[in-house]
This record gives sequence, C-alpha cells and structure tokens, in this order.
Amino acid sequence: MQFGLYAPVPHVTVGSKAIEQSVAGALKPLPPAKVDPAFDLAKEILCAADRSGFDIVLFAERHLGADFEAWILAAAVSSWTTRIRSMVAVHPGLWHPTLIAKMATSLDRLTPGRTAINLVTGWNVEEHHMFGGDTLLNNDDRYVRAEEFVDVLRGMWSETPFSYQGTFYKVDAAQLLLKPATPTLPEIFTASRSPRGLDMVAKVGDWWFLDFDKEAETTADVMDSLQRSIDTMKRKSASCDRKVRYAFNPFIAFGDSIEDARARATRLLVSDGSEADMRKIMQRTAPAMKAGCIGPPEHVRKQLSAYREMGIELFLFKLVPNLEQIALVTREIIEQFRREAPQQTAAA
Repeated sequence: MQFGLYAPVPHVTVGSKAIEQSVAGALKPLPPAKVDPAFDLAKEILCAADRSGFDIVLFAERHLGADFEAWILAAAVSSWTTRIRSMVAVHPGLWHPTLIAKMATSLDRLTPGRTAINLVTGWNVEEHHMFGGDTLLNNDDRYVRAEEFVDVLRGMWSETPFSYQGTFYKVDAAQLLLKPATPTLPEIFTASRSPRGLDMVAKVGDWWFLDFDKEAETTADVMDSLQRSIDTMKRKSASCDRKVRYAFNPFIAFGDSIEDARARATRLLVSDGSEADMRKIMQRTAPAMKAGCIGPPEHVRKQLSAYREMGIELFLFKLVPNLEQIALVTREIIEQFRREAPQQTAAA
C-alpha cells in the first residue's frame, strides 16, 4: 500500500494562501532576494511528506497558467528530498520522447532511482497550440501517439543506439549516453478514460489512475463504479499479457464525524473566500469527497482498507497543503497502515 500527494501548484491546489499570493504576483517582479511563495510552499510541504513516509508526489503540468514548469519544479524540490518518488507529468503533444527520455534519466540519476512519468494525453487545445503542440483531441491517433511515446522512452532507456519507426515518431540510431539509475525503468502512470484510452493503458501503462462515474452519489456507488473499471482493465491487460496496477485520488479530511470532517475541510478550503470562490472550490473538491475518505480516522482507514481489498495499491491524496494536514495523514493513515503491514506478514 503506497501513499502520495500532489505537488501544490495553482491549477490543482485549493485552500492555500501561498498559492493565491503566487498567482496574484505572477506578472510582477519578485521582491529582492525573495523566492516565489509557491516554491517555498512546495518545498516545505513535500520535504515534510518525504520525512513523514509518503511514497510519491505528482508534479502536474500546466503551461498556460501561473504554474512552474513541472520538470523544473520537480528537479528543484527533489534535490531536497531523500526517499519520496517524483512522478512528473508529460503531454506527448508538447514534448518529443527522446528529449523526455534524457530529462527523466537525468532526474532519475540525480534523485537517484526515484523518477516516474505521468503520461497525459491532453485536452487543453489552447495550451497545446500556444506552446507549439497538438492535442489530436478529436482523433484516437492521440492514443497511438502516446503508445509510441512510451515505446520510444523505454527503448531509449534500454538500448544505445536506438531506432524506431512509428506513425508519429521516427528515431534513427539515437544515443542516450546516460541510463536510468536502476535496472528497473521509471514507471508509467496514466489516467485515460475513453475506450481507446483504456486500450493504451493496457498496452503500455504500469499504473492506472481510476475514476468513477459522474452519476455516482454515494460511496457505495463509487466503489461499484471503480470495481467495474478494475474488471474491465484486468480483461484488457490480460489480453495484452500484461498486468496494470491501480491508483486512486480521494480527498482526505478528518473530524469527529463525517459531517464535522466535511465542515472542517470546507472551512480550510474556502477560508476568507467569496461566495463565488466557495462554489468554484467545492465544485473541484466535492466529487473527490464522495470517495468516503472523510470522517473519524478509523472510518477513513476502514474505507481505504476496502479500496485496498479491491486491488488499489496507491492512494494519491487530495488535501489542503499545509503542515498540519501532512502530520495528520502521517499519524492517522500512513503510520497506522505501516504498523499493520508487519503483523499481516507475520500472520501469513
């Protein structure tokens, strides 16, 4: 059982004054000798997560916005950590795989051996066009391109020189004179949902981020939806003679009751916000709360255990990024499950 979190960046973070300050000042010079407050926050939170036993952090990629470039932020923060893995997002429509192979290898050797890829097929047409790419949004070719992208990554990491002849990528005797830090290549995480996207996951993904039907209203509905997704992927990956592992992104919050946890989380998320801000924030977080991972700690642990029994091995938590929340998750979730693991091993 593994635990992770998102790096706090503007487009995935709510409830953070440091992020609000960073966005508000993004088009102005920084004060002399000052670092952007978003970086100070990311370094503080992720170093605390590293010390606390979190396993992985996702550095999401958003070019059209005030976010730092994902690879630069990952490299800067990773230089301060000692054990947590960095999963860095990549849009194939914006990057060439030979370049990403070099960037990922560099980060993997600097960490060392703590790099993973979050493969994002993309949806933001404006962003892709502005930064010189193409989403192929209305064409299943974007999944063909993503499969070839991973083929080239793994080929570059494994062979020198490496050649490849695909529909989208043609590589002629390319040399990557720097290999990943360990014989185990960086893992590929992805979250595609369409039928053709699921085929892509089955063919090339190591991990799949599960999602549930928008119509799901209760936690039981969520679990039913996730189980159907797992069953589908098991069939698809078996047909490719592969096994895909499962990850999930629940919102996590604690309280004396489910209602109390929801109220506390809402106060953290919308502190000093306008009514419009409150609606926007809750629209982004309310769906993740349906996963049932809010309430008394024992209730949250029971729900996570139920997901684990379904085959979910990684929980990438959505939470308010502050040191108190990191400490709570560490004490009430990570340490509790880690104490459980040796007992289960001994019993087996």
